[in-house]
Amino acid sequence: MAVEEKDIKEVADALGKKFDEFKEKNDKRIEGLEAEKGKLSGQVDTLNEKLGELDELKSSLEKELAELKRPNGTGTKAASEHKTAFMQFIRKGVDTGLGELQAKALQIGADADGGYAVPEELDRNIIELLRDASPMRQVCNQITVGSPDYKRLVSLGGAGSGWVGETDPRPATGTPTLAQIAAFMGELYANPQATQTSLDDIFFDAEAWLDGEVAREFSDKEGNAFTLGNGAGKPKGYLAYELVTDTDKTRAFGKLQKILSGVAGGFTGDNLIDLVHSLKAGYRANGRFMMNNLTVARARKLKDSDGNYLWRPGLELGQPSTLLAYGITENEDMPDVAADANAISFGDFKRGYTIVDRLGTRVLRDPYTNKPFVGFYTTKRVGGMLTDSQAIKVLTLSAA
Repeated sequence: MAVEEKDIKEVADALGKKFDEFKEKNDKRIEGLEAEKGKLSGQVDTLNEKLGELDELKSSLEKELAELKRPNGTGTKAASEHKTAFMQFIRKGVDTGLGELQAKALQIGADADGGYAVPEELDRNIIELLRDASPMRQVCNQITVGSPDYKRLVSLGGAGSGWVGETDPRPATGTPTLAQIAAFMGELYANPQATQTSLDDIFFDAEAWLDGEVAREFSDKEGNAFTLGNGAGKPKGYLAYELVTDTDKTRAFGKLQKILSGVAGGFTGDNLIDLVHSLKAGYRANGRFMMNNLTVARARKLKDSDGNYLWRPGLELGQPSTLLAYGITENEDMPDVAADANAISFGDFKRGYTIVDRLGTRVLRDPYTNKPFVGFYTTKRVGGMLTDSQAIKVLTLSAA
């Protein structure tokens, strides 16, 4: 059954009622007698968990509704012929003429190591599925390139300027400092398996199956790399860059500023406010928090000095829940709350981190290795890099 806006409204109404109940119980827990606190604490945790479920349900229904409204692309005749031939290769292993159609549609030949390039429409669909599944892809800048590597120039400033009188001489200014940065690239692979019987079934949607299986395998691996990856044969995650306490005025390019919470393994509402305002105003316009689900649950309990909750549920269609009026991206690859953990980030991730996809996912069909299953060894080159080290700040749960 298709999702309708009234379905989302019903979930939003339930979310609002549950948040009111959560606030009531949590307030009693904070103010209650010692004998009552244990019982109330359990009730608060249960309500907190339910808030998370309703919030996630609302977001998923909104995503499904948006998917239903998304127009379908058509493509060129060459692309259509290539896709038809490729799906015949997937189902039957027949590759007659596929190399020529691939060269005509994509201007590339067959891989020297075997396998064929996924048609561009399917390749972009895989990237779209990855965007839906990966929290980092949802908020970071993404580009698609045709080369195996990607580099870009960034300006570090340094051009001189000054005040002069109307008739004063104008001395030459300094030259802006440019730096070249490169994406840390790596090759992802997946090897989904299907029986030949299922592939022969005309009702089996081989295209959706391959897209879904590959996207799921890829998103699990790359999401962790974009967050924590060390850059060795994989993308370098933004938390793998050096973290220092220096401010924007003195910090070297390529290093992220960390804000210390002052308590090992803990944080307060004031810490979150400090984290937000450590970011320059120009970045805050598109700023958002990033943390895992358990950390969000802790943040829901925080209040300001006037007793107002910092977390607010999104009760309208398209309105996400917020923390200090900023959006929240739940990323389960973020560290758990613990001593010295970099558990919370805030920033404009689109300006701060870039994901690089090389267009050209390749598939090698293997009907022999794991009979009666047919394997589809699928590879894709992807990378990531920090592009603006002033755009993201990190809250480190450390006393000093």
